[in-house]
Amino acid sequence: MAAESAAEDYPHEIDEQLTCFDSSVTSVKTILEQLMSMPRNDLMQKLDPLDQAKLDLMSAYTLNSLFWMYLVTQGINPREHGIKQELERIRTYMNRVKEITEKKKAARLDKGAAARFVRSALYDPDDKDSKKKAAGTSSETPPSKRSKQK
Repeated sequence: MAAESAAEDYPHEIDEQLTCFDSSVTSVKTILEQLMSMPRNDLMQKLDPLDQAKLDLMSAYTLNSLFWMYLVTQGINPREHGIKQELERIRTYMNRVKEITEKKKAARLDKGAAARFVRSALYDPDDKDSKKKAAGTSSETPPSKRSKQK
């Protein structure tokens, strides 16, 4: 009987939205329980500095997002509250960390390979033959490319 009266307290049109909200809150609760079960110092020691920053930013963003939802449930417009600026500040730092991560993953230039590629692209078989001849007879000067073109 109590379940029937609880079901009648809200419009049936939002039943699906409430079910999704309940499942989302449950998943957030599960994740937070996992994070809270391990001491923070132990967790931080296992992570490299970039992952530590990601964890701190995720924690701050999550906490502020939950506070945003709390303000909405209390009838306070969060866009007029200081929480909006805080969330934007955290997003800025999250973008910085993302840029650093992308730079880490970016391909590195192999200078030796690039030099070989350019050298082979500019390869002139006649020039190679003239270098061999010049090495064989040091008194002769190798012909320049301009003289070949004439």
